[in-house]
Amino acid sequence: MDFVEAKGKTVDEAIFKGLEEMGLSLDEVEIDIVQEGGKGFLGLGKATVRLTKKEPESSGKSEPEQFLDGLFERMGVEAECSVTGEDEKSIRIEMTGKDTAVLIGRRGDTLDAIQYLTGLAVNKGREDYKKIMLDAENYRAKRERTLEKLAKRLANTVAKTGKPITLEPMNPYERRILHATLQSHPRVETISEGEEPYRRVVIRRKRREA
Repeated sequence: MDFVEAKGKTVDEAIFKGLEEMGLSLDEVEIDIVQEGGKGFLGLGKATVRLTKKEPESSGKSEPEQFLDGLFERMGVEAECSVTGEDEKSIRIEMTGKDTAVLIGRRGDTLDAIQYLTGLAVNKGREDYKKIMLDAENYRAKRERTLEKLAKRLANTVAKTGKPITLEPMNPYERRILHATLQSHPRVETISEGEEPYRRVVIRRKRREA
């Protein structure tokens, strides 16, 4: 209910009854006094007030930013977020603050989990799915460079020894980085083995090199 007229012996009593009927607090309504008490026949008239529900103030933040702000509060971390880019298919968001290390987690596990949750919240009930791309302290780019260096170093080892190397489980994004880095390597190739979330990349010598 967006508004109600309430009556009472006094204005305060009328306001209290109106708030109780609407299920709102005092700061959530605008109050108009229609009639003060004691002005009716023989001074026995009741006070009448009109309570109107206030329109929620816009924070100026996008839906994913509002979701993340609420998540930060529940997690008890000091962090902020802002949209750094958006197109028809994706939204890129950067997180900053003193607790970003907590939000990144071990090898980006927490960052990936928050990204997944944000994507669920933003795309709920939407027909036009938008991919959420979450980052903090430029972690994604740093991790990509680390994986590229690792892939090249291990590829050289496999090429020399002929023995395949199986890496630790990684998410699809990180596996794609390894595959892309070594796709043009003249002596080794990569495959993925196992089931999610334990799927791993295997670097092995190309069959003609075996």
